[in-house]
Amino acid sequence: MVKERARILVVGGGYVGMYTALRLQRKLKRELGRGEAEITVVTPDPYMTYQPFLPEAAAGAISPRHVVVPLRRVLDRCRVVIGEATAVDHARRTATVTTLATGEEGTGGRVLAYDHLVLAPGSVSRALPIPGLAEHAIGFKTVEEAIGLRNHVLEQMDIASSTRDPALRDAALTFVFVGGGYAGVEALGELEDMARYATRYYHNLRPEDMRWVLVEATGRILPEVGEELGRYTVTELRRRNIDVRLETRLDSCADRVAALSDGSRFPTRTVVWTAGVKPHPVLAATDLPRNERGRLRCTPELAVEGTTHAWAAGDAAAVPDVTAREDGAECAPNAQHALRQARTLGDNIVHSLRGEPLRTYSHAYAGSVASLGLHKGVAHVYGRKLKGYPAWFMHRTYHLSRVPTFNRKARVAAEWTLAGLFKREIVSLGSLEHPRAEFELAAGGKPSHDPPHNPKGSS
Repeated sequence: MVKERARILVVGGGYVGMYTALRLQRKLKRELGRGEAEITVVTPDPYMTYQPFLPEAAAGAISPRHVVVPLRRVLDRCRVVIGEATAVDHARRTATVTTLATGEEGTGGRVLAYDHLVLAPGSVSRALPIPGLAEHAIGFKTVEEAIGLRNHVLEQMDIASSTRDPALRDAALTFVFVGGGYAGVEALGELEDMARYATRYYHNLRPEDMRWVLVEATGRILPEVGEELGRYTVTELRRRNIDVRLETRLDSCADRVAALSDGSRFPTRTVVWTAGVKPHPVLAATDLPRNERGRLRCTPELAVEGTTHAWAAGDAAAVPDVTAREDGAECAPNAQHALRQARTLGDNIVHSLRGEPLRTYSHAYAGSVASLGLHKGVAHVYGRKLKGYPAWFMHRTYHLSRVPTFNRKARVAAEWTLAGLFKREIVSLGSLEHPRAEFELAAGGKPSHDPPHNPKGSS
């Protein structure tokens, strides 16, 4: 039994937000039924994105709707509010939230009162003040960006196939990825694999005509899998004619020309930015303690330091790693920790409500897996190193076991099975990004979001 009625506010609907709310609604099932507790989840999207599947969604191996989990279906005992938390006053136990309705009404943000707060807004792309980056680059954190990038790559191949301008053709077939972490390497590997396959359906394009460039500021890629497998990955990518530039930075992409710190310059119509993340801006709009990197200072029990009834985990939290040998080590902000922290966090909130002792979060890092395209990958799990097909198979098996709900597991497994029996889909649906463009032209207007020369929304 809980000691008193509890209003629990969960800010964020990602890994930590969804799994914490899911844990709470299971543990507090009777209390929710009796009205002794209520759980509110504030999230900008009505779904949770399983980000490890974004590269495969971009390559067309998985349908976009199977990469996301609908929160209203999964969190059927919670109140899901689609909106953004813009400020938190924990001293007063209130959060200011803007929703689609508040924008239409023009009334400003709504104030939600709570008793317990879970801050799990995740992270945002860490963009640098590089000329042309905001105008021309695309990120790779959301399913919309993944599908937009797929459409864009196929569209560039269409442009290259139909143009008579050699300079335009070269720019269209040059793809630059900045960042050698999971997101950049996996997205590059899957999309290069897809584009290589797609060239067989273009009468005047060959795989050798395309130029794929990976730019990494440090001296290694995929540091999570270890130095040996990182070197193997570089070798494997270069064997596929991918230009890997280590210890190199992107200095500019203005005027659709990529200028690198090593002096290289080449026209390109595609710059994908995956060079790191930073804490969500809402953390700066709270009265909770943060560290020098902007993450919330947390205890090993996942409570925010120096406060009561405030909790955090995932990318937003600096959680001490009690399994590390060195003092002051923190848990890495990755999905592996986020999933496990969410369970401990949900349990500890329940323990707190019932006056029971809290659990310490402790999890030794199991390892990492990464896909480099169809049937290619690297893995470093429990000290064992795998390459090629075994690593790729482990990557798929692991993430299939981790994707939420049996519904999604079954659908993803079915799509993989069908993909093994039939050919890849290489259709670009770029017009979906601006569905009113065609009608606006037909009605005598001008598309509001598209370049005048292309009503379908190509960039």
